Amino acid sequence: MPARSSPCKINLLLNILGRRADGFHELETVMHPVRLCDELTFESATAGVTLTCSDPALAVDATNLVHRAATSFLAAARISQGVRIHLEKRIPMAAGLGGGSGDAATTLLGLNELFDSPLSAARLHELAAALGSDIPFFLQPQPALATGRGERIQPLDFFPVFQDVFLLLIHPGFGIATAWAYQQLAHFPAALNGRPGRAQQLISLLRAGDLAAAGAAFYNSLEAPALHKYPLLALFQEFLKANGAAAALMSGSGSTTFALIRGRAEAEALHAKFQTHFGLSHWTALVPL
Repeated sequence: MPARSSPCKINLLLNILGRRADGFHELETVMHPVRLCDELTFESATAGVTLTCSDPALAVDATNLVHRAATSFLAAARISQGVRIHLEKRIPMAAGLGGGSGDAATTLLGLNELFDSPLSAARLHELAAALGSDIPFFLQPQPALATGRGERIQPLDFFPVFQDVFLLLIHPGFGIATAWAYQQLAHFPAALNGRPGRAQQLISLLRAGDLAAAGAAFYNSLEAPALHKYPLLALFQEFLKANGAAAALMSGSGSTTFALIRGRAEAEALHAKFQTHFGLSHWTALVPL
């Protein structure tokens, strides 16, 4: 079967509403898909799961989310055959962009197609939610409001306000572990116990079509620990906003910073200005939103 593209995401808002009894955090987040993609190919095999990857830094054993998703799918669908998967990696790792989560969701969808749809959409959602909180988002192609621990997905229409808006992604060359970011929230009580309703407020502003007002409402609870430890990320945001970005924020648990810029020429100019100011050592990508 042909290769499947696996997009990443940004969090326009990630509002943590406290720690739950089960150890997870209650949250509300507005996620938007990004057309920067990994690519996966699938073929059936006699037995087991074999995963290869273009990036030698990524483990391809049973600790890998793609491997785990494939194993979980084969067991749930009661398929005795195996599968060979190749992952062409383009999205940076430990970046807050959900690259691994997207790859896991794409694996569930790709294998369901390869084996003639033995599992329903509801069953795929169950498998995705058991594998990780971000994964159900990637089973569908739209922006979404996610609640609970992130597994309850309410798809949203694309926002017309983002027409002709470009996304500048900047990865500083180091990752931030999601577990570390959440553990550190204990030192930032205001970030750990956010004000409910921010997500609905942001969605209303986006629907109203005022990019500047919506951009001012972008928020990420996990910036509190991340920017405290890595002040460079705060410098990125200050520079981007001072030079014309409608919004700048850290995505997910970091370490990627993103900026929204209206107009291709303006976006390309800001991209060049950023590289002149901060140097060429940081990974960057410019994509239409």
